Amino acid sequence: MMACKDYHDLPSSISYRQIYEYTGGTWQKDEKGVWENDCFSYYVSVSCNHCVQPECVQVCPTGAMHKDDEGFVSVNSERCIGCGYCAFACPYKAPKVDRKKGQSAKCDGCKDRVMEDLVPICVEACPLRALDFDKIDALSTQYGILAQIPPLPDSNETIPNLVITEPKHCVRPGGPDGSVANYHEIV
Repeated sequence: MMACKDYHDLPSSISYRQIYEYTGGTWQKDEKGVWENDCFSYYVSVSCNHCVQPECVQVCPTGAMHKDDEGFVSVNSERCIGCGYCAFACPYKAPKVDRKKGQSAKCDGCKDRVMEDLVPICVEACPLRALDFDKIDALSTQYGILAQIPPLPDSNETIPNLVITEPKHCVRPGGPDGSVANYHEIV
């Protein structure tokens, strides 16, 4: 997050990468009086997924939010009127409205770096190498299929270019309920 903020010179109010802390579970006393739990917690790091069917592009009234030939979803600052429809429509909360500039802003996939055969700055800066970047087919082959895990929305909505290695304590459909514990950090 910090490498991205520094590289793009973002104000403190805007982050292109968000880290969700997803937690849940309960403690219960069994018939012998022993307390047991099904508590869990895991983190999911996401930014713009440059979706195949980006909701932000579909709702933009001026065409400022657009998908280019390389597959990057970007904002044309000359056309953006700062209405915020893109921010409301994106289920990943990728676009942000920069109130000082009166325009939307979002991750551009570090397209300038990628075009020079470099990886996005967040991938380069990740100390544990938890982030990777490549074509979606290559990532799927290496890491598996697109994960359907909370707190992320159903991937069928936008078909994101995102593959996630499921966390150790990942919640499965029908499992215990959870919630985003750091909600105020990501809005």
